[in-house]
Amino acid sequence: MQRIMIIGQPGSGKSTLARDMGRKTGLPVLHIDHIHWQPGWVERARDDKTRLCHEAEAREEWIFEGGHSATWRTRLARADMLIWLDLPLPLRLWRVVKRTVIWQGRNRPDLPEGCPEGFHRETLPFWRFIWRTRHSARANIQRLWDSAPEGKAKVRLSSPAQVRGFVAGFRP
Repeated sequence: MQRIMIIGQPGSGKSTLARDMGRKTGLPVLHIDHIHWQPGWVERARDDKTRLCHEAEAREEWIFEGGHSATWRTRLARADMLIWLDLPLPLRLWRVVKRTVIWQGRNRPDLPEGCPEGFHRETLPFWRFIWRTRHSARANIQRLWDSAPEGKAKVRLSSPAQVRGFVAGFRP
């Protein structure tokens, strides 16, 4: 297995799972937030995000976690495995609050430098995004899931216990 695609909504644990899988497999981990954001919480232009995602997915090996759905189809075509973290909204919101408090004023490893975690005006659109897309984003992920080619390895995890069990039992 050379390429693993991890998708899910904010707070589902994509970055954590990607790091855990990276340790188990030795594959390089790519976080979409490094493509999406520039220092100071400046969102990168859509065309630039698309180009950078295509460059990343063209690599021979990766664990690529996150969104930018404009590139999901080509990423999925290259992936050996698709993992969908389909966790409930209340848990995801709690996790986002928790990580914001824990990392307050500092950069998480899955964010680029100059994007400190916190409750500030630059992150307010993110909170709105979580709420506004809670149904539509899940529906988009479901469509991708349903469109995966037959024979593509697919894993859908809907609870923290399932995620822990998957990681514990995963054999590269």
